[in-house]
Amino acid sequence: MVSRSYLYVPGDDPDKLRKATGRGADALIIDLEDAVPPSGKQQARRIVADWLTDRELTAQPEIWVRINPGAAGHQDLTALPYRGLAGVMVAKTETRDELIAIDELLARRERDQGLALGALAVVPLLESAVAILDARDIARAPRVARLQVGEADLAAGIGLDPDADGRQWAPIRTQIVLVSAAAGIAPPVAPVDTDYRDLAALAASTRELARLGFVGRACIHPAQVPVVNAAFDPDPLAVRRARELVDAYRESLAAGAGVFVGADGRMVDLAVVRQAERTLELARRR
Repeated sequence: MVSRSYLYVPGDDPDKLRKATGRGADALIIDLEDAVPPSGKQQARRIVADWLTDRELTAQPEIWVRINPGAAGHQDLTALPYRGLAGVMVAKTETRDELIAIDELLARRERDQGLALGALAVVPLLESAVAILDARDIARAPRVARLQVGEADLAAGIGLDPDADGRQWAPIRTQIVLVSAAAGIAPPVAPVDTDYRDLAALAASTRELARLGFVGRACIHPAQVPVVNAAFDPDPLAVRRARELVDAYRESLAAGAGVFVGADGRMVDLAVVRQAERTLELARRR
């Protein structure tokens, strides 16, 4: 199911983990990377493993874990129970080969834990120029469900002003939307806004990212969650039109036609229907 909001939660803070499922986010990203200092990685793994083991299984919110890059990420995956996990977000991904190695490790751990092969999905975090330029290969790696760009790290790496607005980021953001569509994966998750106090600016930028083709946005503070959810909620009229369009398309298929003219006089084909289905999926998150 499509998620509107992904709330980052520090993996080394048991109190925040306990409260996280009640914050209203569609998905949680339990962070074992930037939120945890190097000296605290082992303890954070134990805290997250205990939380995953003890928590009540529910369909919402989805639970993701952001793992460290390289060998430390493999240690993360080895330490965690996979029960109830939607998947892992791989920090600082740069090559497809990294994701192939993670796929192999996940497969072994899924087998050991009695889960179906491929139960966990992967979201690579693209945080360098190398990753952006190799995004097409990364998007086609095993288990990749969608992409996310880490703009703070990317800005530092390429010398872009960290306060750059959407005009400066537009070429990169558009590229990732196109790469995702070409690879046949879900639209990318929109990047975080580090200013959690200016909620009006957050709402405006989230709506712009949605128009650009992003679906869902990462949040660093619970106050951002309702704003992001509202930005991705389709209005009732759009939901009604989407439902009518999907129903009409099914009737058209039953009659042997894959293309038809809608009530507004526009041609409707599978591409249009997919957009309508996404609208209905987002509406179900309300």
